[in-house]
Amino acid sequence: MFFLPMQHKAVGLAHNPLKAIVAPRPIGWISSRGADGSINLAPYSYFNAVCDDPAMVMFSAETLAGGQHKDSLRNIQETGEFVVNIVGEAQFEAMNISSGNYPYGENEFIHAGLEMIGSQTVAVPRAGGVPAALECRLHDTIALPRNAEDKGYVMVLGQVTGLYVDEAVVVDGRISYDRFVPISRLGYRDYGRTTNIFTATRPSD
Repeated sequence: MFFLPMQHKAVGLAHNPLKAIVAPRPIGWISSRGADGSINLAPYSYFNAVCDDPAMVMFSAETLAGGQHKDSLRNIQETGEFVVNIVGEAQFEAMNISSGNYPYGENEFIHAGLEMIGSQTVAVPRAGGVPAALECRLHDTIALPRNAEDKGYVMVLGQVTGLYVDEAVVVDGRISYDRFVPISRLGYRDYGRTTNIFTATRPSD
């Protein structure tokens, strides 16, 4: 079958399959602080690393009709800082709780029962117990095209200013996926666990 974007129902697909096709996707569990000092923690599945030198990451946050921003985006635009908390199997339930639609200013760390740990290079806390976290300063925001309902996304590009790694997930100088089991976002309401790892060498190796 072939169809144009957002025309999936014409070919018998009940839901837009884009997220199911582009999968698995890492989860950017973003903590941020507003100009008023309020703290926010929310997961984003449009997230990934962009480059490693300089170290940069990106995530995209939805904006609603009229330009209403997600709390994370609002905070980052106000203060220019955020932290990407990495989600392992042990963090899944807390991550899911933090995805709730809470009023601005309510602290999702509290809702999810998480400790706030101070960062080293930014004034935004990381979540206690995470296997790793990336402290970031805002590099740029890019407004992406809006749809017919005046909804759209803003891509946030951040430069990594510091990395936290729990020593418990390091084995022989390398991150061990077995030690924390990364959780990924699939399509619909589906998630995945990274448990079946294999190694391959390139021909040039």
